[in-house]
Amino acid sequence: MSNFERELETAQAAARDAGEIIRQSYAKLQDGDIGEKAANDMVTVVDIKAQEIVVGHIRSAFPDDYIVAEEILAPEVNQGLDPEGPRRWYIDPLDGTTNYIHAYPMFAVSIALDVDRRVSAGVTYGPLLDEMFAAARGAGAWLNGNRIHVSDVCEKNRTLFGTGFPFRSRQYLDIYLKSFKYFFNNSRGIRRGGSATLDFAYIAAGRLDAFWELTLSPWDMAAGVVLIEEAGGRVTDFYGGDRFLKDGHVVATNGKFHDWMLEELGKIFAQGEDYSLRD
Repeated sequence: MSNFERELETAQAAARDAGEIIRQSYAKLQDGDIGEKAANDMVTVVDIKAQEIVVGHIRSAFPDDYIVAEEILAPEVNQGLDPEGPRRWYIDPLDGTTNYIHAYPMFAVSIALDVDRRVSAGVTYGPLLDEMFAAARGAGAWLNGNRIHVSDVCEKNRTLFGTGFPFRSRQYLDIYLKSFKYFFNNSRGIRRGGSATLDFAYIAAGRLDAFWELTLSPWDMAAGVVLIEEAGGRVTDFYGGDRFLKDGHVVATNGKFHDWMLEELGKIFAQGEDYSLRD
């Protein structure tokens, strides 16, 4: 398949095993199974167990790779490893935790490998629909073994957008809503599903045409970057650069109207301003 065949096989096996745990507990959580890391930022025992499963797969197969994950890692996971080394895994064991808590069926496991500061392979697995999205540099993007491509929609008024609200950084809500209003009035519609990893995968599969959000974490985006780019789309920060994994502000499209989105976002989010995640 590619130079990353073994990595993809490991990531897919890890995602499926984590997904099985997620399925088994779906709509069965008790109050004691749920915690809050910060305001509006939830975690469950399932997030933690799913992450342990994924980390176990990766550490067994690639003992020298550094791991970055949404939930707190045990100190021994990266003991002796260089955080600035050439290979880094990004893990989101359950993206869409709030959805999961409410039995709202949009959530996923997402795993990606970054090599020399470029996301090179990734998978996003939707366990309820048993949908495995996978991609590697030079090998294309796939859904359950079938090749996928971004949509060919190019008329603005036919676009279906995905987005996410800045729920962990609500001081940006007013400025975000300016962008929401503009794209709402210049598109067919906007969907807020609550799982950025699935939104990215859906762009790669042509189900959505574009997505924008601010203050995301790198594990929310990493797998989606390679999925979209290998499916023929484009991913940048709000200003056309590649800082999205660092600053969390991302635009992802089928490529047809990406520059238009950047132009409009640039009018709202002034370049050089600090829109970093903070309370």
